[in-house]
Amino acid sequence: MRHQAVTLLWRAGIAAALVCAIGVLPWLSHTDPALTVLKARSADRDLTPEVLADIRAQLGLEKGPFQLLGDWLGGLWHGDAGRSWISGSEVTPAVLQALGVSLLLMAVALAVAAGTAALICARTLRLGAGQRLDGRRAAGSGSAVLAALPEFLTASVLATVVGVQLGWLPALGWYGFQWTILPALALGLPAGAVLGRLLDDLLPGAFAEPWALAATARGLPGRTVARQALRRCLPGLLPNTGLFVVGITGGAVTVEQIYDIPGLGRTTLQAALAQDLPVLQAGTLALVLLAGVAAALAHLLTRLLIGPALRDGALPSPHRPTPPARRFLPFAYGGLLLAVIAAGLPRDPLALATAERLAAPSGAHPFGTDALGRDVLARVAHGALDTLLLALAITAVTLLTGLALGLLPRLSGPVVDTVTALPPVLVALLVTAIVGSGGTTPALAVAAVAWTPLAAHTSALLRQERAALHLTATRALGAGRWYLLRHELLPAVVPPVTRHALLRLPGVALALASLAFLGLGAQPPSPEWGLLLAENQPYAERAPWAVLAPAAVLALLGALAVTAAGGVRRRKRTTADEATDVPGKRSEPAEVVTAGRGLRRSGSARRSW
Repeated sequence: MRHQAVTLLWRAGIAAALVCAIGVLPWLSHTDPALTVLKARSADRDLTPEVLADIRAQLGLEKGPFQLLGDWLGGLWHGDAGRSWISGSEVTPAVLQALGVSLLLMAVALAVAAGTAALICARTLRLGAGQRLDGRRAAGSGSAVLAALPEFLTASVLATVVGVQLGWLPALGWYGFQWTILPALALGLPAGAVLGRLLDDLLPGAFAEPWALAATARGLPGRTVARQALRRCLPGLLPNTGLFVVGITGGAVTVEQIYDIPGLGRTTLQAALAQDLPVLQAGTLALVLLAGVAAALAHLLTRLLIGPALRDGALPSPHRPTPPARRFLPFAYGGLLLAVIAAGLPRDPLALATAERLAAPSGAHPFGTDALGRDVLARVAHGALDTLLLALAITAVTLLTGLALGLLPRLSGPVVDTVTALPPVLVALLVTAIVGSGGTTPALAVAAVAWTPLAAHTSALLRQERAALHLTATRALGAGRWYLLRHELLPAVVPPVTRHALLRLPGVALALASLAFLGLGAQPPSPEWGLLLAENQPYAERAPWAVLAPAAVLALLGALAVTAAGGVRRRKRTTADEATDVPGKRSEPAEVVTAGRGLRRSGSARRSW
């Protein structure tokens, strides 16, 4: 009870600090809120000192940021979040309506994600139910390509082809369930591909556990074994599923912009750009509360699925020897990516040729030209240097951060839940306000949130590994906490989390691209991939090659990252390990057995992990 109270206070403190930081955002960025509000209300009105003074008086800006923040917090106790500085309407009904729209979109997108993940894992489930997984590798590169598709590009293609050209589904507005299908597909397909890959990585270990072998030997139906294997693996994914819930709800800004959906992400973004602080604070608070609810539900479901085994340390270890990864595919994908870059680097990415605007692919321009006649191959190749190097650096930093904080779940858990609630766009605005605009702003904004799924994954695996039978036995033999950390916990946790980080490498590049798409990242004439997609997206129907080229390179990056991740496996067992094997049980390292014998002789005990 005491631990839960401390955790609750820690979460409340982080949420309060976040809301307070947003409340002083205009003053942090050294901008005049009255000037920003005036431009948002009427861009054509004269900017006279009298008009600005009148707006300051209306909004009470003379009180200062902390007095305004205190008045707003005081109104929350009565359910009053104030009035919008732009429209003058009450904030609470507008934010609740936007939240309802986002929750409906999130529910349909989660259904799409669940279906996508099920398709990716279907073969593993079928083979595992019959104990025919020997030599089975993880899902193929198709799921990696799907995970690497930019949400805004998928949304644009679906809106143009399915909504406009074919007319099968509505592509603009929000008037009923039919209007949710296309944006839910754009959000759910990449999320389902990531979850499916993570689940497909865990399933072989579950099917190799003793209970699965015994169930198959006793002739239980394969459906029952597969269902229990899913139940065994889901607790390790529930924290990341909760992150997807919050991300789809508040982070679907680009999709909501394309489909003109009045969701919470879009509402929060518009309020941030206009510095409409009451709406921005209320929207952020709603996202933080949603993140807390999602984290609590994930924690509850984990306990329900695992049961008392998590408390009693009676879980089997979900790890098994894995087949070697295909070494050819990473080299093939990497060679193809390098070939594209090498072919485009000698070309000038800024050379204009207005007579060749939107020219189709040819020998002179293998990827065609854009709306200004610039060579798309040259821009893709030159943009790759910045995009790839930056994405790799951010991935390395977030991997180390996620592992370090994930090993301290009591400290990182509330931080993960709160940071996850922030859309990357809002984080970019906060970073811009604090450090100023520049080339490093998108990188800092993405790095500030990209570590959270890795920390959540680390904490989930650590919690299950600490409850494993072999760790209980090793602890009983007298192994200390540092031995357990170095030789048991880290070797079990680091490889899957590293594979997860590599799987998210294209997602990091996509996050940078999304900021550029919304005008918060690289600026023209930079050839950054997100900016390429943003510049050429209006011409997707007339010149699809200008959009498909950077999208294809992003998909190629995803395939490369996933196939390379297949080579990150737990270390092979040594001869000393094999010499202590007991049939049907997991053997312990020889040095632990020796230490245990010495401890039994002396009757001493060491502090456990």
